[in-house]
Amino acid sequence: MPPSSYEYQVGGSLPADAPTYVTRQADWDLCDGLKASEFCYVLNSRQMGKSSLRVQTMKRLQADGLKCAAIDITAIGGQDVTPHQWYAGVIRNLVRSFELTQKIDLRNWLREREFLTPVQRLGEFVEEVLLVEVPQQIVIFVDEIDSVLSLKFPIDDFFAFIRSCYNRRVDQPVYKRLVFALMGVATPSDLIRDKSRTPFNIGRAIALSGFQLQEAMPLIRGLEQKTSNPEALLSAMLDWTGGQPFLTQKLCKFALNRPDPIAPGTESAWVEALVRSHVIENWESQDEPEHLRTIRDRILRDQRRASRLLGLHQQILQQGELDADDSPDQLELRLTGMAYEHQGKLKVYNRIYATVFDLGWTEKELGHLRPYGEAIAAWLASDQQDELRLLRGQALLDAQRLAADKNLSQQDYLFLTAGRERDMRGMELALGAEKQANQILAEAQRKAKQQIQIGSAVLGITLIAAIAIGIGASRAVEKANQSRRNAEVRVEAADSRVQQAEAERSQF
Repeated sequence: MPPSSYEYQVGGSLPADAPTYVTRQADWDLCDGLKASEFCYVLNSRQMGKSSLRVQTMKRLQADGLKCAAIDITAIGGQDVTPHQWYAGVIRNLVRSFELTQKIDLRNWLREREFLTPVQRLGEFVEEVLLVEVPQQIVIFVDEIDSVLSLKFPIDDFFAFIRSCYNRRVDQPVYKRLVFALMGVATPSDLIRDKSRTPFNIGRAIALSGFQLQEAMPLIRGLEQKTSNPEALLSAMLDWTGGQPFLTQKLCKFALNRPDPIAPGTESAWVEALVRSHVIENWESQDEPEHLRTIRDRILRDQRRASRLLGLHQQILQQGELDADDSPDQLELRLTGMAYEHQGKLKVYNRIYATVFDLGWTEKELGHLRPYGEAIAAWLASDQQDELRLLRGQALLDAQRLAADKNLSQQDYLFLTAGRERDMRGMELALGAEKQANQILAEAQRKAKQQIQIGSAVLGITLIAAIAIGIGASRAVEKANQSRRNAEVRVEAADSRVQQAEAERSQF
């Protein structure tokens, strides 16, 4: 193919003969695993090349004599489909893929088994038709498995059936010819959600990483007409995309469509200018086909979880990396495409994501989810030492109610816990001060009562003394009056005797 007709494809599955397909380690791992009759699953974020990987793997396996089919989950039906219709659609897909239309009258076959449950009909079809009519090794690819997770009926039975096909190998060796490859944006725990059932714990996980420079050499061909050093140009692109397939193909297409050649030695600066002008600046309006908005929407789609995902992303931006622990939140952040795990560390996937979804964007989105964004940012900036930034009173109660409705980040919980502990310390101090005040009041009351008691005693003694004095004085007055009266009597008697004596004398 001449360079002038060379085209990069942005989005969608690449055709089996696409010259821009980049073969990665995952290609070899998946192909080898399926040939060895291993159940495999490729669970990763969107636009990482899973469907293109399926197309290429089917091509290789079929070339080696294996029979393959791809169940088109999205074509079977959406939320309004019934379990009977959905499982019938799966069986119909298999009949067509393995060219069994001449072997079975599917309509009558299904009608004769209406008494069975949908998943039982699927199991009977596999055992009595598929494994009988197809003697070769059979590989069934189930792509876009995340689309079945939104069905209105439980889909656990479907994945439990796949697991049962693996487990039957012990007693029915014919099942060793049947393998499944699951692909989609999900985690193994999403496949069987009923906690009372055995989890989906079979198969081999195939890691799907970004393009490495040596792997991505097929992309160089289109860049040769733009620069004398296409490898340096591609390397500069990978430095921004981290090998993310969609973004790498997009930058290659941008470069190919630019009219101006690239001067030797300016590749890095040229790519940076291209990334900033065509991807980062006004990214929401330039995001066609949609990619960055898909990542944003997956992070923010569930408000109960968004705070935790944003909090994790914020910590990675601040610290550069986090210890990977495969927690549900970390796995979900990886499924958004924002982060990846490498050598036990969780990191932002590439420079483009780190620039578009930077700390400013993260804090803004967190602010929409929590009313205390400025306070927690200042508290974290103080190394969690500035207690003046902590919430208190009604604001703290409101934030705690928010935490009950949403799964907040670890930093949020630390912030709210610190505020609650400070409030408790304040309450303890207030209670201590109140207790001390009560003790002081009680002591004052005791002393006042004591003083009142002493005063009352003194007053009583004084009154008694006064009464005694009064009684003594009264008696003295009475005694004096009696003496006066006695004196008056004696005077009267003396006067009487004088008058009598004078009268007797006048008679003489």
